[in-house]
Amino acid sequence: MKVEYFIGIVPPKDYLCRIEKFQNKWMRQLGVEPHITLKAQGGLTSDEKWVAKVCNVCERVKPFQVSLDEPKYFGDNILYLSVISNGLIHLHQEVLQEIAPPKHLIKQYFEGDEYVPHLTLSTEYVSNDLKNGLSTIDLKEMEKLSNEILSPFPSFEVDFIRVYKLNIQKKIYEKHFDISLSS
Repeated sequence: MKVEYFIGIVPPKDYLCRIEKFQNKWMRQLGVEPHITLKAQGGLTSDEKWVAKVCNVCERVKPFQVSLDEPKYFGDNILYLSVISNGLIHLHQEVLQEIAPPKHLIKQYFEGDEYVPHLTLSTEYVSNDLKNGLSTIDLKEMEKLSNEILSPFPSFEVDFIRVYKLNIQKKIYEKHFDISLSS
């Protein structure tokens, strides 16, 4: 079976716990801890040759600020907290350039010019897979309550990135390792 990875940024522990508690009101199992996706799966191969390239980028990039902001949607079925950060966009572009996945994977994962930094709260379920999403009504309720329960939305300094690896048996992404940014 294919090994899958992605790279993310984790909010501060107190806010991370707050989001998890909020999400657990609607979902039985989270597929991954709350995070901001920095680099999706495309180009992150099982041989892990890309790790050295990502480490090289991180050695050149200084810690930067990220601000979480109000909830928005991709289409009408993916609810997320918006993210504001020029540093994050710069880091995404640097990592993408260094790994250089094929153009079709950049397009498939909405990277490069189509990259929208975000922290996914939930998605609408597809067909009868009720454990991996919410109904449209629940998603709207989650949006309403996220403004009340998750605000004020924090700003924080990013000084490391996290590589996640799919645990095939558990069907969840877990922390593989962290990479520090230049200090």
